[in-house]
Amino acid sequence: MRVNRVSARLPRATRHATAVVLAAISGAGLVGVGAQPASATPPGIPSKATAQSQLNALTVAAQGSSSGYSRDLFPHWITISGSCNTREQVLKRDGTSVVVDSSCAATSGRWYSAYDGATWTAASDVDIDHVVPLAEAWRSGANSWTTSRRQSFANDLTRPQLIAVTDNVNQSKGDQDPSTWQPSVSSYRCTYSKMWITVKYNWGLTLQSSEKSALQSMLNTCSS
Repeated sequence: MRVNRVSARLPRATRHATAVVLAAISGAGLVGVGAQPASATPPGIPSKATAQSQLNALTVAAQGSSSGYSRDLFPHWITISGSCNTREQVLKRDGTSVVVDSSCAATSGRWYSAYDGATWTAASDVDIDHVVPLAEAWRSGANSWTTSRRQSFANDLTRPQLIAVTDNVNQSKGDQDPSTWQPSVSSYRCTYSKMWITVKYNWGLTLQSSEKSALQSMLNTCSS
């Protein structure tokens, strides 16, 4: 399941539709022999039981104000190793057969977007999503953090806070929480809820009642 370089020059909406069609073809078993699916698997995804305990422990509160919010208050992407920044690290982690140049920029590879089931072969078609959006974190308690702590949150490679996904899907999600946005691939919603819950739990963020209800419904679909 590959989107070639020609498709990478098409408008994003067209490229996205093409990738979805190719995803469906792949699901029907029509990809070429030897093709391996790319994967996007952030670290630290808890079990259903652990996620349930964490969800139960989260503080439910009214959503805070967006007043004063700016992405600049969450510095990213920062250098992680050598010349590689956080985005480049996630591209290497979540992709398959990723080749980088001397500046750590991905020159080839394959990336599967778990949110919508599309696969991309150009890094420019892939965004690194903050599972818990920066603006959502701000409204949930990060407004009182130091800039250093916000930087750590925005570049968290230890927990499942960062994932490579289709660029316009990430942009469509924006700063929404699970009460208003969930992955279109319904089978991934279990994983998404566990990721969201453990990030909020480990960073001490609050959640709204509607958000908690949506997360519980998603978590209920998990088998483990």
